[in-house]
Amino acid sequence: MLKEFRPALILLMALSILTGMIYPALVTGLARVAFPDESNGSLLESDGKIVGSRLIGQSFSDARHFWGRPSATSPMPYNAASSGGSNQGPLNPVLADAVKGRIEALKASNPAQAAPIPVDLVTASASGLDPHISVAAALWQVPRIARQRHLPEQEIESLVTAQTEGRQLGFLGEPRVNVLALNLRLDKTANPR
Repeated sequence: MLKEFRPALILLMALSILTGMIYPALVTGLARVAFPDESNGSLLESDGKIVGSRLIGQSFSDARHFWGRPSATSPMPYNAASSGGSNQGPLNPVLADAVKGRIEALKASNPAQAAPIPVDLVTASASGLDPHISVAAALWQVPRIARQRHLPEQEIESLVTAQTEGRQLGFLGEPRVNVLALNLRLDKTANPR
């Protein structure tokens, strides 16, 4: 019996070392070389301090900043520990009431805006952590931010244009804007009156 047990134990140890130590170290090392920013969390800094990640949204409620997609995570918005959608279908009255409330809040915050509200400003993403909004959602908010900061709308629009990320690999997805990166740029370049 010991004769059969010994090869099994050696194989277990060898595979444990290979798949539990060597392979993860190799993949981590390659990622650090090929994608140094991404492998370290795609962190964003402001004034030498880490303020967030390009990969996880943050909650902004100040009228002087761009707002991201609503987050369905709990107990707080953009909680990476409880990523996931609300599991409320399009006919669910709770979802319908939440969307109506979000529409009313957006209209109240930006009464001069007559354009339709982009859907990504009133619906959460599947993960609840989406750091991006559509270009249309960013531009919809420009009049509110320009009014709050006492700046011309063209200046805010040019910031949105400068922060717009194209399609991934040139053909996947839609152009989008990272809300945290845009707000950091807005705070640094726009007059904070």
